[in-house]
Amino acid sequence: MAKKTKKIARREWTAADVKELRAHSKARTPVVKIAKQMKRSEGSLRQKAIALGIGLGHQR
Repeated sequence: MAKKTKKIARREWTAADVKELRAHSKARTPVVKIAKQMKRSEGSLRQKAIALGIGLGHQR
């Protein structure tokens, strides 16, 4: 029996998404809450934050 794999649907980062991520970073919102609100994985949020040079999460 073959396993079903879920197709990864990638979404581009819009200027509004980046602005929202910066606002969450400044407000020190937990990554779990940001992920649910923006409908993105925690890993993708962390990677984008690193690329933007902003802190995210509890360890800064």
